[in-house]
Amino acid sequence: MKIATWNVNSLNVRLPQVLAWLAAQPPDAPVDVLALQELKLSDDKFPAAAFTAAGYHAQWFGQKTYNGVALISRSPATDVVKNIPGFEDDMARVITATVDGVRVIGAYFPNGQAPDSDKFVYKMRWLTALREWVRAELVTHPNLVLLGDYNITFDDLDVWDPVGLAGTIHCTDEERTHLRALVDLGLHDSFRLFEQPPKSYSWWDYRMLGFQKNRGMRIDHILVSEALRPRVTACTVDRAPRKNPQPSDHAPVVVTLDASV
Repeated sequence: MKIATWNVNSLNVRLPQVLAWLAAQPPDAPVDVLALQELKLSDDKFPAAAFTAAGYHAQWFGQKTYNGVALISRSPATDVVKNIPGFEDDMARVITATVDGVRVIGAYFPNGQAPDSDKFVYKMRWLTALREWVRAELVTHPNLVLLGDYNITFDDLDVWDPVGLAGTIHCTDEERTHLRALVDLGLHDSFRLFEQPPKSYSWWDYRMLGFQKNRGMRIDHILVSEALRPRVTACTVDRAPRKNPQPSDHAPVVVTLDASV
């Protein structure tokens, strides 16, 4: 079972790239679930027919111009929940569903803008609410994956310039404390379960030849529950789509699970 996350930075612009990427997967190892972020379109504009034609089911939660998340899956998704229950929010950031016995939470974490901004305060509140939602979900869904654009790095290994960017957004102690608190619920960073190439990132700024110079950050993560950890056989960043004409500034991250252990 392959589960992936990809911030596409406008599905209107990058739908052909998403469909091409799904179609390019090996026939014996297709992507079973793809969590998308930053759809940047309202629900009525979601291209459901295109995914149906490609052999996929879709659940989506859109918002005009900003945000928006979706779960694309080969099997139907059930028990769908949108956003964080009990947390009042007018942003479309979270979509949760069960696919093939795995509870999948796809999320577009707030950026936060800057540590001294109101948007950072909102990010801290949102992270607290998400943690409590995930805690509750783990009780009833031990086979759980939390994935998406976290807009947070774990540590200096996730940052191309850890000295210059220390204390800036994505790299603050406050954000990383929240990220560790999610892990402390009993989750595991699937990427770090394996030896990875140095300077492995999932996002690169469009400016200043960020991708060409590999000046990036790893801010797209796939956390797996303790029950799923023995099933994880690989986790990789697929840099190829970042080389496309008009790419997203993010690359897909893919985790592979054994069917059962």
